[in-house]
Amino acid sequence: MPRFSCDFRWLLLVAAVAFIYIQMRLFATQSKYADRLAAAVPVAAVVVMACNRADYLERTVNSILKLKCLYMLTRALSFQISWFCCIKVPTFYIPGHYKWALDKLFYKHNFSKVIILEDDMEIAPDFFEYFEAAAGLLDRDRSIMAVSSWNDNGQKQFVHDPYVLYRSDFFPGLGWMLSKDTWDELSPKWPKAYPSHFFSFHLVYVLGSSLGQFFSQYLEPIKLNDVDVKWKSMDLSYLMEDNYIEYFASLVKKAKPIYGADAVVKANGVDGDVRIKYEDQPEFESIARQFGIFEEWKDGVPRAAYKGVVVFRYQSSKRVFLVGPDSLKQLGIETS
Repeated sequence: MPRFSCDFRWLLLVAAVAFIYIQMRLFATQSKYADRLAAAVPVAAVVVMACNRADYLERTVNSILKLKCLYMLTRALSFQISWFCCIKVPTFYIPGHYKWALDKLFYKHNFSKVIILEDDMEIAPDFFEYFEAAAGLLDRDRSIMAVSSWNDNGQKQFVHDPYVLYRSDFFPGLGWMLSKDTWDELSPKWPKAYPSHFFSFHLVYVLGSSLGQFFSQYLEPIKLNDVDVKWKSMDLSYLMEDNYIEYFASLVKKAKPIYGADAVVKANGVDGDVRIKYEDQPEFESIARQFGIFEEWKDGVPRAAYKGVVVFRYQSSKRVFLVGPDSLKQLGIETS
């Protein structure tokens, strides 16, 4: 009996030493991880605006978390996720909820940038890499109000090259990032309710009312990028304001002008890029309808336009430029 008691004490001693050793290793690992968190400056917070659609939200959250975990395996921890949920919010008050969420993230939690998603979106494999690279553009070029991962004319038949980015004078929304400096300007004048003239929120996505022909024609065919583009290794300086106008003007200038009716038929007969001039909104809508791209304007600007020019791919690699009445002058291609 005494011998058994002695052996038992030795077993307790060994277990205690092993426990202390394991705790010390855990503490060291946790301390290293805590130091990593403290040293890392997040590129942005990611906020998901939701509206009473649990199945959509679950898919979006799973898409984000799966990609974030993969991203963290090979890169420094650089994004933080937040969830804000507004249940059965009347359309009129949606901007107030955006303001509340953005004020919290910028002013209470002190993020320098925020990425805004909605609850029916899935993200591409290059999502975090794209926004991390684009954050540098926001810092260097104050003419950029926001960076978006959405293309209004991103239907599978109108896209070709996942490595190309464009500037736009039309706010695209739907997966966009803005900086605290920009929010400092917008927050004081941001409306509590929704006036149509202030900001072009895409309410069909926020409210889940994107049904019928609009959804089947414009939203359902949107292509989710499946290429893991290494944006941080690419030179994006061509998107800086002074560089971009020269870069974009050269593309438009090289495109072959086509005139008259039957734009689609004439575009089919040209091997390279083409440009088609429109004189006003009704003519733009007529041409856009022929190709099947978005016809909508807001405040005198067509969706996805830059200097009045809307560009999309047609027949795979061919670019089609729909050019406004003053676009060539704004791009410096023609003089007055």
